[in-house]
Amino acid sequence: MADPKTVERATALFSKQYGKAPGVIVSAPGRVNLIGEHTDYNDGFVMPLALNARHTVIAGVKTDSGKIRIITESDLGDTSTEFEATTAGVSAKKEPKWCNYIKGVILQFCLDTVPSFDIAVATDVPLGGGLSSSASLEVAVATFLEAITGKTLEKNEKALLCQRAENVFVGMPCGCMDQFISVLGKEGHALLLDCRSQETKYVPLVDPEVVLLVTNSNVKHELTGGGYAKRREQCYEAVDVIKKTFPDANIKALRDVTLEQLDSVKSQLSSIVYARARHVVGEDIRTNKAVEALSQGDYSLVGKLMHQSHVSLKDDYDVSCPELDILVEIALQIPGVYGSRMTGGGFGGCTITLLRRDALDKAVEKILSEYKTKSNITATCFPTVPGSGATIIKQ
Repeated sequence: MADPKTVERATALFSKQYGKAPGVIVSAPGRVNLIGEHTDYNDGFVMPLALNARHTVIAGVKTDSGKIRIITESDLGDTSTEFEATTAGVSAKKEPKWCNYIKGVILQFCLDTVPSFDIAVATDVPLGGGLSSSASLEVAVATFLEAITGKTLEKNEKALLCQRAENVFVGMPCGCMDQFISVLGKEGHALLLDCRSQETKYVPLVDPEVVLLVTNSNVKHELTGGGYAKRREQCYEAVDVIKKTFPDANIKALRDVTLEQLDSVKSQLSSIVYARARHVVGEDIRTNKAVEALSQGDYSLVGKLMHQSHVSLKDDYDVSCPELDILVEIALQIPGVYGSRMTGGGFGGCTITLLRRDALDKAVEKILSEYKTKSNITATCFPTVPGSGATIIKQ
């Protein structure tokens, strides 16, 4: 559930800005991906979990003003904006950038009549850290709209609506993982998501002797840049070649490709495109192996697969960076650590480390100290366990 302090900040910000108490308070979590990176837009498999104490909180009230008014904490950039509560008013893109995530959800949710409302937004999900602050905001907005309109969405539908908002209005060609876990997160469980069928399976992660450590490199990324889209295009290029070579194999995405099929067309692909495809095909294999290992409590194997994932993301997909590599290298030298990898889209952001709980304090101390020495950047850490998805706190 959301940290009460974040709820208090959103409530106080709303009251200060609008001179009244909020009638509705909602929250939606950020996420960390245990394994399965850059597979979602290739129809593959991912295994994220909702962060148990990192949420976006929206406090607000429905009005009859004909305006949508938004106030945010300063971390999001410009702190306030307002626009007409009409389709035309919402459709106009303008600064600040974060507002486009909100507008995109409103356009997908309210196809005809757009309600007017006042909201305040507070978050403790690190921005640009690869922990899906954008999906957390989108899902919180959709949850708020459910509360004030009385229109309840089926959970998968809600997640896909938020994904469309980011794809269509923001222009970020993301997959569906981030929105799904922010909606469907379950306490004590990771979520195996089949990104093609949207079928889900909860994978228990409740061992009290095991914990996850999220470490923010504090190197920020912006995935709306060309790097993400370019890799997506390279994956599709590989699929086009493989489909021509195996016309009867019903190949629609890299999810359908075996390593043997990929290797058989290696000479027809550039070295970069081959490497990108090798990562995705291998990552699906690693993810499904990790599900079985986690279900059996084989944390050593889960950790090994996490490290293999990081190496592949670094060498084949080229989305790591020196700072993330340093964090992983430090973590893997610590007794009690099972595995560590970059998490999220890459180009900065966070690592996720699986370790014994009794090793946590020493791990935090060593990671922060050595990272500062090697990178001259101050990292931030927090332990986490799987939390629940979006919720209406007050209505």
